[in-house]
Amino acid sequence: MIAQAKEQFVKLFGKTPLIVSSPGRINLIGEHTDYNNGFVLPAAIDKQIIYAIALNGSNYCNAYAAFNGEKTGFSLDAVHPTPGWINYLMGVVHQLQQRGYEVRGFDCVIAGNVPVGAGLSSSAAVEGGLVAALDHLMGYGLSRMDMALIGQKAEHTFPGVQCGIMDQFANLHGKKDQVMLLDCRDLSYTYYPFSFPDQKIVLCNSMVHHSLASSAYNERRRQCEEGVKVLQASYPQVQSLRDADMQLLDAVKDRLDELVYKRCAYVIAEIARVQQACIYLQQGNLTAFGQLMYETHDGLSRLYEVSCPELDFLVSLARQRPEVAGARVMGGGFGGCTINLVKADKVAAYTAFIQERYQQQFGIVPEVYVTTIENGVEVGE
Repeated sequence: MIAQAKEQFVKLFGKTPLIVSSPGRINLIGEHTDYNNGFVLPAAIDKQIIYAIALNGSNYCNAYAAFNGEKTGFSLDAVHPTPGWINYLMGVVHQLQQRGYEVRGFDCVIAGNVPVGAGLSSSAAVEGGLVAALDHLMGYGLSRMDMALIGQKAEHTFPGVQCGIMDQFANLHGKKDQVMLLDCRDLSYTYYPFSFPDQKIVLCNSMVHHSLASSAYNERRRQCEEGVKVLQASYPQVQSLRDADMQLLDAVKDRLDELVYKRCAYVIAEIARVQQACIYLQQGNLTAFGQLMYETHDGLSRLYEVSCPELDFLVSLARQRPEVAGARVMGGGFGGCTINLVKADKVAAYTAFIQERYQQQFGIVPEVYVTTIENGVEVGE
């Protein structure tokens, strides 16, 4: 991929580029907790967006997307939300400009193998790769957390997705064979080894394409905020769902819309599950860890209602297989992938089983990705 991106860049722009590798991410547990000031447990993976990029001495940015062969661009004097993939690049440039950083014109080729719409956060990979590249080329001296916050704000303002910080954080802070417990309230984080050599992380793509920019994601966020307001009226110490427990929630249940109650109940339980999951990781207890993943899926399906029949079916298949420690829908939901912890020597058999049964049920063969946990954004390969 790197060689192809380089070659394409030289062909289009006639100079030698800087190469930046920017990974997608998985999240082992802790879904929809990040914008509720909770905990998440993500990791960067071996699916990547590759940038070949160089400054061009002009006031114009040119971009070529290898995934669809489209070449487009924009002037640095006219950076505003625009339909299409270029919006993610413009969002990053706009955020840098808003913070007072000079952005100069650049040429870039974007390649990669992070499946779009599969819940592996291809958008954060695009954002993180560009901000790291521009930081390197222009010497801003940004910290990795600064870069993550710029990517998050770019997503809020241009595509209009009110995402939490997890995706951008994982993309920029990942370490090989480590998962990261991120406290989304104060942005402190701890690395935990995920060293189970006889296990593989297997992603099963429902092939249901989701768009997180859809109103459903932002609606869930609003429902959580509504719950916090009601809680705060009786318990001023509750600044977010992180500060609540089921006892407090049940005390105000009669003042909550039924859906709002369900959303809050899921988030409160999930924040506790992430903390418990880290204890099981330290103990090397993958069986108990996997059970928490199944509990998360049940909550996402029944309480948070971000699953769909295809994802529920994939998880029901996983529950039938002794080689699977745990499985759940991963990412924002409404489609995308399930994440499965599968015994390494059974991955081929499991893949065949999933694909056959899923095709029988839905008439489509799901893509299956076997991933490894890798480093975050790397500049200058």
